[in-house]
Amino acid sequence: MIDGCPAGIPLDESLIQRELDRRKPGSSVASTPRTEPDRAIILSGVFEGRTTGCPISIQIANQDARSASYSPTAHLFRPGHGDITYEAKYGIRDWRGGGRASARETAARVAAGAIAKAILQQEGIHIRAWTIALAGIRAKHIDPQAVFQNPFCCPDEEAAVEMAERIASIRAKGNSAGGIVEIVATGVPRGLGEPVFDKLDADIAHALMGIGAVKGVEIGSGFAAADMLGSEHNDPITPKGFLSNHAGGILAGISNGDDIVIRVAVKPIPSISLPQQTIDREGNPAEIRVGGRHDVSAIPRINPVCEAMVALVLTDHLLRWKAIRP
Repeated sequence: MIDGCPAGIPLDESLIQRELDRRKPGSSVASTPRTEPDRAIILSGVFEGRTTGCPISIQIANQDARSASYSPTAHLFRPGHGDITYEAKYGIRDWRGGGRASARETAARVAAGAIAKAILQQEGIHIRAWTIALAGIRAKHIDPQAVFQNPFCCPDEEAAVEMAERIASIRAKGNSAGGIVEIVATGVPRGLGEPVFDKLDADIAHALMGIGAVKGVEIGSGFAAADMLGSEHNDPITPKGFLSNHAGGILAGISNGDDIVIRVAVKPIPSISLPQQTIDREGNPAEIRVGGRHDVSAIPRINPVCEAMVALVLTDHLLRWKAIRP
């Protein structure tokens, strides 16, 4: 359910489906063999191809769930998963791999993000994400067109070839890999964000950290800023704009009109077939091998999820900004 969408935005299921197809299982060589059509069905909030201003309800069915695959490890806490923390918080957990503990919930984020993108595009704002690191292999240069030429959505074709070799080796060993995704928003006007609470960069970081596999967020120079001098990190201002973008498009929590550049650190998928040390619900030591159908890496399926979360934040701030403009 998406609420607060302005009326009159052109929208149909194909627009949402296009984004969902980028995220769905089986969309890359690093993906699980699980087959979900992820078919989006709009139930309300759209009439004759345009939003009505009412809440938009979208249904996405699960058609290939196999709960029985989780039975052998139902009594064990899987390392890297939320099993042990869910048990600590609620005293009960659903061990079947679904619900809020599953990356499956990101389908809803992508569907909502597709609507946010439709709003942003009317303002000339566009968001793209690409893989700049995977399994220890880093892109050495950025060619946005190359993103469409390889299964990892990497902007460096040579790096993408190395990634394929590394991922194949990792999969064969029953292991998994992490990486880094860069998200760039172009066409963002100056003035989005709040000066103290609800800073634009704080809200973006909050939204991206809400994705299960994300363990770190940086904007602009990010952690590299800690090793820079003020004379190096400050972005000189000219009548034509900024000469650099160490700020990542945001100053004092407010967009400065430059590209917003964000990077997220994505952890390795915790479900691996290698033996791992753990305990059972009674606290007894045990060994676990996680079977079933799992991705080798959350990348690149996570890329459209990152785009969606940034789109949702920018849309919220855009609507707030337009409400106070004279």
